[in-house]
Amino acid sequence: MASASAAIRAANISDAEEIDLTFGVRLRELRQERGLSQRELAKNCGIANTTISLIEKGKISPSLSSIKKILDGLSVTLSDFFSDNLVHEKQTFYHKSQLKTITDRRGVTLRQIGWDLAGQAMQILWGIYEVGGDTGEEMMAHDGEEGGFIVRGVFELTVGDDVRLLSAGDAYYFESRRPHRFRNVGSEIGEIISAQSPPSV
Repeated sequence: MASASAAIRAANISDAEEIDLTFGVRLRELRQERGLSQRELAKNCGIANTTISLIEKGKISPSLSSIKKILDGLSVTLSDFFSDNLVHEKQTFYHKSQLKTITDRRGVTLRQIGWDLAGQAMQILWGIYEVGGDTGEEMMAHDGEEGGFIVRGVFELTVGDDVRLLSAGDAYYFESRRPHRFRNVGSEIGEIISAQSPPSV
């Protein structure tokens, strides 16, 4: 991606207040198009969510550093950011800051590759489980299939009536219609890399 700072310096903008408001309005539009909350975008960009809120309302002028972080977090150039015909091309590579956090509860954080999975056949997730992290007593069930590898930690995986302890290097694969539950029963943070088709979370 071209240098955001260079693009900003090259931009011919005479009215600072107008561009502040325009940037904020466009930021909100693009954020909502991608299904992101202010908190999620802020986390991806590495800036405070209150800053995102104030920028969107046009109440503060974003610094060059903040603009660059926002553009990098959204994977767009400055010219594309302001384009009315922004084409959402399929992205091939993702920095860890560009992964979308889709859930963060009960000690479980799921981070997804890709912003919008509409039309996608597969969903790939990086699951981070705090000690005791649990997907919940009410087991999940949905259409499709899923599989994954335990990267770190010890997990109790329940699939239907089957219960198994899995540790780093172990794997699983099952039809997602079978009720299932993941629980970190180890003494350290656990991680799972998984894929499911079709996307469901």
